[in-house]
Amino acid sequence: MEPRRISASPRPCSGRRVVASRKRPRQEAVVSSVRKLQRREISTRRERSFAMNSARERFRNIQLQEEFDTHDPKENSLLLPYMRKRSKIIEIVAARDIVFALSQSGVCAAFSRVTNKRICFLNGSPDEVIRSLFYNKNNESLITVSVYGSENFSALRCKTTPVEYIRRGTPDAGFPLFETESLKWPGFVEFDDVNGKVLTYSAQDSTYKVFDLKNYTLLYSISDKNVQEIKISPGIMLLIYTRASSSIPLKILSIEDGTVLKSFSHLLHRNKKVDFIEQFNEKLLVKQEGENLQILDVRNFQLTEVSRTEFMTPSAFIFLYELQLFLTFRNRSVAVWNFRGELVTSFEDHLLWHPDCNTNNIYITSDQDLIISYCKADSSSSDSSPEENAGSINISNILTGKCLAKIKADDLCKKVDDLCKPKKAWKFQSTMSEALEDITALYYDEERDEIYTGNRQGLVHVWAN
Repeated sequence: MEPRRISASPRPCSGRRVVASRKRPRQEAVVSSVRKLQRREISTRRERSFAMNSARERFRNIQLQEEFDTHDPKENSLLLPYMRKRSKIIEIVAARDIVFALSQSGVCAAFSRVTNKRICFLNGSPDEVIRSLFYNKNNESLITVSVYGSENFSALRCKTTPVEYIRRGTPDAGFPLFETESLKWPGFVEFDDVNGKVLTYSAQDSTYKVFDLKNYTLLYSISDKNVQEIKISPGIMLLIYTRASSSIPLKILSIEDGTVLKSFSHLLHRNKKVDFIEQFNEKLLVKQEGENLQILDVRNFQLTEVSRTEFMTPSAFIFLYELQLFLTFRNRSVAVWNFRGELVTSFEDHLLWHPDCNTNNIYITSDQDLIISYCKADSSSSDSSPEENAGSINISNILTGKCLAKIKADDLCKKVDDLCKPKKAWKFQSTMSEALEDITALYYDEERDEIYTGNRQGLVHVWAN
């Protein structure tokens, strides 16, 4: 999964940076990435063509299979009033044969793909509002991050529950995490599957703490009121300090033990807002308002600049650790860049549905060869109202930008006419077109080859061959 930061703000907010690594890299990750790039460059067109054809075949006959509902007035009758109402799905996580769906109101439900029935709700008390989910592959458990009405929804509480217990319908068998930490606003907790770490921030004493994701033991602490932000990258952390008028102090630390690897200051344009500072291995990306993108190699301080007309500030990033590339999202468009500041890929027929670039509607496969997104069914209809028609689920090749497959209501209806009629699935009925409307969350289960989507009605749909 990706480093996922959950803030203690009373209102949920989505992070700007998402890291696309679904599996933990080995120690030789950097070397492996170079070798993968070399293999990709010397591979024959036939091999690459086979991979693309394989992806096309995988998604060619995909259809709507099941429908689950996170809303149950009877089961949720004891919850807070606003949690009893229907609300959109904001997050979907799959663990083996269980699908977890979290609604914006804070209700989380677990569904079995074996029985195709709801197993249980994960809210342990009537005033528990679950804010986010994280599947810990190290111990096959689900971590829930919640706020409680009894604490005025101002402090984060974490709990880990083995997936096996949830499968048995006993989600209360979990135990709390980080109980000694005060995670009140503006505190946060961040889960980093790439490095196998958890980062917490207690605003009460301005202390950052790093825990081991395997057993949740404390590794080290960082207490410094001048630290304004911390960014996590494979093997390292970037500490961003309070800005001076024309520079910003930075430190690079080892993620394993907190050892300072490098300290330096980066020069800034006076009176210009910093749009972002991001760290990717040895590359530092800095962008100020109205200025060029700067890519600094922190090993030798070699600086590369990309014109502000070529690289405009994106609304979100996805770093591709396996490929040594990164994706940017801006105005519903996706692009792939390398760290020489060169545009690698522009995607065809891949106009994102949501203008705010909701990364919950985007999935990058673990091999980082495919991007699955909720898009406009017709890329030429960018000015149409989102309520006018259903969107499509697009599967595209990251390196070529080619659209390999598209799940679109019209195409599905042509294949099987009666699928256009209401299809009963558990309690509710949805047509193909309805299932492709207002998708607010998307997840691809690579083990089962299934796509899960959630919509504004709190429904979860399963798409599979």
